[in-house]
Amino acid sequence: MYDENERRGHDRGGDRGSGNYRGGKGKGLPLSELDPQLTATSHKVIGAARDVHMGIGPGFDRAVYLSALSAELSAQGISHRVNAELSVNYKGQRVGSTVADLFIAERFLVTVLAKPGEVGSYERAQLRAQLRAADVELGLIINFAGRLLKDGLVRVLNPDKLNIQRGHAGEGGEHDDHFDQPQGG
Repeated sequence: MYDENERRGHDRGGDRGSGNYRGGKGKGLPLSELDPQLTATSHKVIGAARDVHMGIGPGFDRAVYLSALSAELSAQGISHRVNAELSVNYKGQRVGSTVADLFIAERFLVTVLAKPGEVGSYERAQLRAQLRAADVELGLIINFAGRLLKDGLVRVLNPDKLNIQRGHAGEGGEHDDHFDQPQGG
């Protein structure tokens, strides 16, 4: 968990959309360091998830939320693919594949959950692996099981991709954050 000093350090940019950092490991990265268009799209997806959660509430199977979220994304004109197959490569050779719940605008991934409790390290590691396979920097885990959707939103970053973009190749690490609410929400 982040302590209060870490939390203040992460929220310097005034990005309300980055939320309260209540969980995760790593240094943290303010949303202001990500592509603004990517951040804006992620906020739209979070808003769509909030609409689904408010519309049908917790208690259904994961497949119901995935279908409802896909329908809401389509209604809002947000480009996405459901159950997107991603190649897994090792030393330049395809060794398998993985399936992401949602691939949003070919820019970031979303994992949909409907299980009680906090999002665990396994779900975070699984999404981080999918981010590497897709070669994208951002992923969201959205757990619809809770009474409040904000308690089940987690941002996961691909440190390999981010370090390459910043010119710091080889500096791995992990990072993920809980969201409070989308900007303007």
